[in-house]
Amino acid sequence: MESFFPQSPYILLTNDDGIHAPGLAKLAQRLRALRTVLVLAPDQNWSAAGHSKTMHKPLRVWPARLEDGSEGLASNGSPSDCVALALLGLVQRLPELVVSGINLGANVGDDLTYSGTVAAAMEAVIWGVSAIAVSLDSSEGRHPDTAARFAAYLAGRVLEYKEDKPLLLNVNVPDRPAEEIVGVQITKLGHRLYRDALVTRVDPRGRAYYWIGGEPPEGIPEEGTDIGALAQGYISVTPILLDLTDYGRLAELKRWNLAGPW
Repeated sequence: MESFFPQSPYILLTNDDGIHAPGLAKLAQRLRALRTVLVLAPDQNWSAAGHSKTMHKPLRVWPARLEDGSEGLASNGSPSDCVALALLGLVQRLPELVVSGINLGANVGDDLTYSGTVAAAMEAVIWGVSAIAVSLDSSEGRHPDTAARFAAYLAGRVLEYKEDKPLLLNVNVPDRPAEEIVGVQITKLGHRLYRDALVTRVDPRGRAYYWIGGEPPEGIPEEGTDIGALAQGYISVTPILLDLTDYGRLAELKRWNLAGPW
């Protein structure tokens, strides 16, 4: 398996739809024009897995083939596990960049708390490596090469970025031919409207079980947001920070005098 590990600067590519997802192969093809690409992706679909970390069972890695027949590595771990494996020592040298995608379905607004695609990119930034998460605004994936082309272009720009602090970019691409893309917008996160519903059923032994179902989420297409950009036919590029602190309420909470007595 060591023969898979690059000896020169490389890009680490992963996803949350699994090693056989067509979008992963498309993205690998485009990224190979920039650098050697090491693909290390889950062996199954981990959509909506969030930033999960496997702690209580062994992680395994083995050679596998992508949808186009090219070689990569698969793991029984989550998307963020795949990145952690490579960055914590499976590969002797760190990648120059981590790219996660192409996800089928947009990852916008509040989706980021659920997304395995974005979680893989976050894991890279935790360990000091810049990362790009790439999603296609469609469950059908009719034009993955549009997303792959733009992601490779953006990856080239990020590789030129020489700041000490790693960069985390969340990219969402309309599912249309490249010539029909209106442009690119630098955006902030929008707001999702979820319509989840709890579906209760009964198994043959009379015990209740549950599905989380409901209609697909919608979004508020506000100007300047990722959701608004997609609604207008633009590619959305959103810079993300891992700092979730609500700075606006720090002073308010200090006035609560929580030191006591309690």
